[in-house]
Amino acid sequence: METVQSGKRDGEGINLRSDNEAPVAPEILAAIEAANRGPAASYGDDAFSQRLQQTFRTLFETDLTVFPVLTGTAANALSVAQLAPPYGAVFCHEHAHMNTDECGAPEFFSGGAKLVLLGGAHGRIDADALVRALEALEAHDDHQVKPAALSLSQSTECGTVYDLEEIRQLTALARESKLRVHMDGARLANAVQRLRCSPADATWRAGVDLLSFGATKNGALAAEAVVVFDRDLAEELGRRRKRAGHLLSKMRYVSAQLEAYVADDLWLRLAGRANGAAAKLAEGLQAIDGVELAHPVEANEIFAHMPPALAEGLEKAGVAFLPWTGARDLYRLVASYSTSDEALGHVLEHAARLAREAG
Repeated sequence: METVQSGKRDGEGINLRSDNEAPVAPEILAAIEAANRGPAASYGDDAFSQRLQQTFRTLFETDLTVFPVLTGTAANALSVAQLAPPYGAVFCHEHAHMNTDECGAPEFFSGGAKLVLLGGAHGRIDADALVRALEALEAHDDHQVKPAALSLSQSTECGTVYDLEEIRQLTALARESKLRVHMDGARLANAVQRLRCSPADATWRAGVDLLSFGATKNGALAAEAVVVFDRDLAEELGRRRKRAGHLLSKMRYVSAQLEAYVADDLWLRLAGRANGAAAKLAEGLQAIDGVELAHPVEANEIFAHMPPALAEGLEKAGVAFLPWTGARDLYRLVASYSTSDEALGHVLEHAARLAREAG
């Protein structure tokens, strides 16, 4: 969970607080401008939104339905509502964004479905923990919520990535208990780029039914989507989206972003820059006395234990990042597609100097 942000703010210094704070990618801005020429049909009947359906079917190599929305919270909450009844249980990691940072939206939009929290190292659900939780609920019949869905975050809230075998193992366990599977893909691009696999292999071929497809953290202005791989699940989702206030009258501006985002693998190129910057930064930080990584760096987030004096010194040097709750002297640094080598060099140079002065 993010704490109060610190360090210099808009336009100043080096921003490693969040990829949400990165500028919009030029290609996305160009797509918005192109969509802004003349009138277009409303509420998703425009050419951009109609074309987006086929664009995503090609991308994921299967039949599917895309529901553009503005936020990841909306995508997650609508997905949970579609998969779980009010008396249902949705299994997710204890650090999942839908549990820690969405203000109860999944429970609210589902009418009361319960998030059942599971443990697992580095943000990944432990398969044995899922088995135990299922056994505990299935033993009490109508006295407890009914197992309904499993939600996986990819990449995770700890900046790690499930490999394909891990996803398949968890979705197989879900299928055995007749659970549907949701994937929170707010940073899916970073995970797919890391895995070097197809979007299909990372999602529906691995057993995922509904996907929250994120673009905002990776260069878009405000563009997310619910991607439904099972037509039966898509039947009433349009009405849920309308009730949630996300059936946009000018849907073309969101659809145009999503279309440009996946065109010519732009989304993977942007994610590759972010992942590469994070890997370079993590390697440099690890070489500094007193710095220890809390989790493997597999996408674009770094969680590092640092001496308070080092953290304070970096902030004074214009480097902005977040103190993280849950552990002493733990900080999160997030690279984006726009994080430059020059910025990384500045951070590592100051960190090394501060460590030498402290020693």
